[in-house]
Amino acid sequence: MPRHSAPPRPAVAPRVAAKIWLSVFLAANVLLVTVFFFVGGLSDRPLISIGRLAGLYAAQAMAFQLLLVARLPWLDRRLGMDRLTSLHRWTGFSLLWLLVAHVVFVVFGYAGLEGTNAASELVSLATTLEGILRAIVAFVLILVVGAMSVRFARRRMAYETWHFVHLYTYAAVVLAFTHQIAVGQSFTSSPVARGYWWTLWIGAGVAVLAGRFVLPLWRNARHRLRVVAVVPESANTVSVYLTGRDLDQLPARAGQFFLWRFLTRDRWWQANPFSLSAAPDGRTLRLTAKAVGESSAKLRSLPVGTRVFAEGPYGAFTAIHQQQPNALLIAGGVGITPIRALLEDVAGHVVVLYRTHRREDAVLLPELLNLAKARGGVVHLLVGPKEQSGPYGPQLGPESLYALVPDIAERDVFVCGPAGMTSAVLRSVRQLGVPAAQVHAERFSLAA
Repeated sequence: MPRHSAPPRPAVAPRVAAKIWLSVFLAANVLLVTVFFFVGGLSDRPLISIGRLAGLYAAQAMAFQLLLVARLPWLDRRLGMDRLTSLHRWTGFSLLWLLVAHVVFVVFGYAGLEGTNAASELVSLATTLEGILRAIVAFVLILVVGAMSVRFARRRMAYETWHFVHLYTYAAVVLAFTHQIAVGQSFTSSPVARGYWWTLWIGAGVAVLAGRFVLPLWRNARHRLRVVAVVPESANTVSVYLTGRDLDQLPARAGQFFLWRFLTRDRWWQANPFSLSAAPDGRTLRLTAKAVGESSAKLRSLPVGTRVFAEGPYGAFTAIHQQQPNALLIAGGVGITPIRALLEDVAGHVVVLYRTHRREDAVLLPELLNLAKARGGVVHLLVGPKEQSGPYGPQLGPESLYALVPDIAERDVFVCGPAGMTSAVLRSVRQLGVPAAQVHAERFSLAA
């Protein structure tokens, strides 16, 4: 099949298939847990029964959280880290409220049964029943992680600090599981339910180990990436070329990104997300980064031969999601890097809109023009002040998009750039009637 011919449409779009799979998986598990709960018998106190059911749902949400952060390739290629992160965040807050309900209803239920106040009953439960103290510690850890995940707190925290705090979630999971083994009614009342919970927890743990540790270690041992060239693209942008063994077997696609660790003495511990800025050719990989922080600024001085540890590829910003014969690619700033790679991989006629503040900021522009010309595509460079990329700005508003691309509703639209620009474009394409299944966005924070 020619490289740029229209892709065959699957019966179910990959993104939809993944959502259906996740929904069915979650619904089936919720149903099973509910059945096991009622089969195990209810307490004479309704508050205690409600609290126990909330605790079971919370345990299930913890296992689901592990699945979402396991970075399983099948899910990631179909949903992307943006959507998985969003699901993870909402599941986390649901977990937090379920745990609050579990603690409140159980404590007040037993307090009413014993004729004591809630504080005294909590102390009594913690000191007399096995596993309760572990549950309280797990609850406190989840509260701390939840508080630091609120947007207000997250924006004021370094990524490394936020990531380190999140590691306490794994300790909370272990403590919660041991609490469930010690006092959980599902473990004591039914061998079938006990087998279910062991299978669920072990499966979630194996998924995390496989996706976060085993697979990256195996891929890096096999491919042995190293830097072969560092090429300045502009005053503050640089491309890094890498090679390795059996790169034709690395399942990377144009539009995806890796978490890169350059194994030098001063930066081996830092992992940075950079997109591929050229489609993988089986021999080399290329990333292009703008010096927006100390870590990316140091790329310019990387020694040739530096070993690289890469986690990935990640992201669903790829041509496998293309629904229509033709495509529109919209980039802002260094969001051009995955768009530049996609220009090699998407099918049909392609229009590229490249939004920058100044013409000299348009990195990789000669490559874009040459690639577009070779395949009969069009590149429009949109230059202007930042405010012109707002929701009603003249360059990325619906009227301008329609004037530049009159058949936009019959194209797949791929968007990558700063959050404000991406949101503006998404609003514009919705107003123009582009179906949601044809719109694919990668947020700048992850993609570039």
